[in-house]
Amino acid sequence: MTVGIYVHIPFCVKKCSYCDFLSFEGEQAPIHEAYAEALVKEIELLSQVYSKKYLVNSIFIGGGTPSILALSTVSGIMHAVRAAFHVEKDAEITIEANPRTLSALKLESYLSAGINRLSIGAQSLDDAVLKSLGRVHLSRDVFDCYGMARAAGFNNINLDLMFGVPGQTFEIWKSTLDEALGLEPEHVSFYSLQVEEGTKLHEMLAAGAVEGVSDELDRKMYHFAAKALQGAGYCHYEISNAAKPGLECKHNVKYWSMANYLGAGLGAHSYIGGARFGNVRSLEKYIEMGSKRSGELTEIGALREWVHENDPADDMSEYMFTGLRMMKGISTEDFENRFGRRLVDVYAKEWPAVERYISGGFLIFEGGMLRLSEKGVDISNRIMSEFMLGSGRRPR
Repeated sequence: MTVGIYVHIPFCVKKCSYCDFLSFEGEQAPIHEAYAEALVKEIELLSQVYSKKYLVNSIFIGGGTPSILALSTVSGIMHAVRAAFHVEKDAEITIEANPRTLSALKLESYLSAGINRLSIGAQSLDDAVLKSLGRVHLSRDVFDCYGMARAAGFNNINLDLMFGVPGQTFEIWKSTLDEALGLEPEHVSFYSLQVEEGTKLHEMLAAGAVEGVSDELDRKMYHFAAKALQGAGYCHYEISNAAKPGLECKHNVKYWSMANYLGAGLGAHSYIGGARFGNVRSLEKYIEMGSKRSGELTEIGALREWVHENDPADDMSEYMFTGLRMMKGISTEDFENRFGRRLVDVYAKEWPAVERYISGGFLIFEGGMLRLSEKGVDISNRIMSEFMLGSGRRPR
């Protein structure tokens, strides 16, 4: 069996105005190193439980801004994973990076450490939009680091782009897409800005300091991007992701197909063996646990803040909710093979509503596949809610 490993690096140069991720700005090298030491110990503990059962075929180093770390720290983390687990030769290994934190030396070091996929957090190629997002880089930094990455030898690069940003017009979004596609990255993630409570941007919107983008414009931006990417030869394989054929993000596909993955690091989540669990979210507590001498921290459970053993209802609900994010949709045959029940029987009560979505053109049900249509994406959360078996309900 295979497993993916997610490694969380919770540090960044500056917290963006829209960010509600578990991350910290302004921490210095000593904290980075202490955190990495704790991280390596957790990886070793995870290996004691899982390394004999699973082969690692994807690694994703995310954050935060992993590229803020010293070269030796990133190399040390990669060495720890390889020493603890059997990593397949052709494993996809990704690192997220802020354009302002990259250099030719770092990129060459990443490749030497076995990292073969780079995810650049561009977000926009318009400086005014980047400023409104509180990003620390400028558009020219994206082009510079992209060129350095190609020169270093990276042949699998993702660009993260964001639309629906206050002050962002359709013309600005179109220009960003045109310039991004001109670079010919292997993968493009295009996200609608979600404004979360507690963020600086939420406060600015509430105070009227900035004006939000209308739902109509947000949807126009989304559908334009989807068509532009497909027209440029990309496969739109997930609601917010497109890739050149065969270069879909293998690690993220695990999340949408309920495959096994392990999370290491502060607040990291895992799903493996039918159970979900999440790590502690206190940086001080995580580092303190990692500072214990070898042998003192012997139970991986000590790092976990919560554990949930999925029951059949959980698994079916999650299978539908995550699977419908994939543009190919849900295979009814795979559903029956996995759960021993027919999809239409499990969701017999909900099926009249599902059929209304089908007749309305929001869902497409053909060839044993159930998937969202283009306009169905716009109300995907409403549609997906029909397949949730929570609130004490169980499969019938």
